Amino acid sequence: MVKKVVIIGPESTGKSTLCEMLSQHFNTIWCPEFAREYLLTNGTKYDFDDLLTIAKGQIALEEEIERMVNLPTNPLLFIDTDQYVMKVWCEYVFGDCHNWILRRIAERPYDLYLLCKPDLPWVKDELREYPDEKHRQELYHMYRDLLIQQHTPWLEVKGSYEERFNMAVTAVNKLFGLAAPGNYL
Repeated sequence: MVKKVVIIGPESTGKSTLCEMLSQHFNTIWCPEFAREYLLTNGTKYDFDDLLTIAKGQIALEEEIERMVNLPTNPLLFIDTDQYVMKVWCEYVFGDCHNWILRRIAERPYDLYLLCKPDLPWVKDELREYPDEKHRQELYHMYRDLLIQQHTPWLEVKGSYEERFNMAVTAVNKLFGLAAPGNYL
């Protein structure tokens, strides 16, 4: 069975970079954020219904990539964004969340969450919306509150990219009982 590690957090907190670094370290693949491709293709103006389309696209992409994981060699999958991110985004931007997203949160099991703290410098990007510290902290606390209230293990990762990576590797090794990076007992 595939062990799924989800990386979440506010914009510009190193989620994609961490996913890529972890997948290389553990010799596996990772699932990118579907919203990025969707917005680059369809434009950066979006509405409430677009977020449902993005949520469905994220799950479809995750399931497609999950089928590519080589179970005998390394059954780890790192995922950049899940339905918690869609819930936070819906509620933060539109004050509401699609029931479809809430049902997926309840139905989809994950093995570990890594919450990226917004302590890295903001990197401007054509898709990012909230560069100021106030919004970044508000979003971070929304994610943290969600993780506190659910049952999947989670860890806050913070500091430099290297510090985040080292914290994540330690957590993955400990949780999944890895004898050495990328090798199962």
